[in-house]
Amino acid sequence: MSESAPAWSRVLPSSLRRARLYRQHHGRLPPWGEPRTFTEKLQRRITRDRRPLLAPTCDKLAMKEHFARRAPDLLRVPRTYWSGTDVAELAGVDLPGPWVLKPNHSCRRVLVGEGRPDVADLAARTAGWVAERYWRDSEEWAYRCARPGLLVEEHVGEPGEVPTDLKVLVFHGVPRVVGVHTGRRDVHRARLYTAGWEPLPWTWGYPPGPDVPRPAWLPELLEAAAAAAAGFDMLRVDLYRHDGRLWAGELTPYPGAGLSRLEPGLDAWLGTWWTLPAEVDRPRWRTAAARRCGGPHPPG
Repeated sequence: MSESAPAWSRVLPSSLRRARLYRQHHGRLPPWGEPRTFTEKLQRRITRDRRPLLAPTCDKLAMKEHFARRAPDLLRVPRTYWSGTDVAELAGVDLPGPWVLKPNHSCRRVLVGEGRPDVADLAARTAGWVAERYWRDSEEWAYRCARPGLLVEEHVGEPGEVPTDLKVLVFHGVPRVVGVHTGRRDVHRARLYTAGWEPLPWTWGYPPGPDVPRPAWLPELLEAAAAAAAGFDMLRVDLYRHDGRLWAGELTPYPGAGLSRLEPGLDAWLGTWWTLPAEVDRPRWRTAAARRCGGPHPPG
């Protein structure tokens, strides 16, 4: 839900709040019948899918364990230097090299530093992060299951730079699209390719990025993404390439929170690759059991 949403809207059922959000971003209400496009199916997942499979996919520490289990020979997982709820614990700690601080249970919040942190500054800049309930506004259920806290991890890439983000959309175990995202700190640009590295005519709504030659390590990228997404009907696997190696990024069950305004052709094309599980696609009452979170880790 946007910050400008009226307070009364919080008393609406989750499905109606999400329908309101969907209309704000896409200019139409989500279908009450069978969803067909990618964003329509994301809307259905967000409003109805409460499978334990998804519960840990928005917990960053659980993601690290998941990558390490699924693709240990294909990926390097950034080291976790510290995790907790009080940055005062970092007082007097010399963190090795560049580092990144982020919440474990939400997104779009990142601080980058190097060496011994200024704890007072970190405390001021992260005030409210641990208590934030990101899922209340986004309605993305799996974030509700993530453990509230902060973590400091190894910085991937050259100091002061953000490495190219490789976002692989995997449907039913098969990688279908690779998004090459650049310029995340200034002008976010994107270029999309098929798994065979054929350029696609869409850019996920971003300005087009530079053309990228087919990389020699493409098979390694696709294998790692398929391993990480095995068992999911749809999952985006975010990876990086740095220092001659693939690095684990994040798992994303809700790309763009289902609110990105994709090009209509892309939205329709991606929808053809995704078949929602029967238990998700049919209506049901929202019971307490349906809202409960599953186990602490993705399945091995």
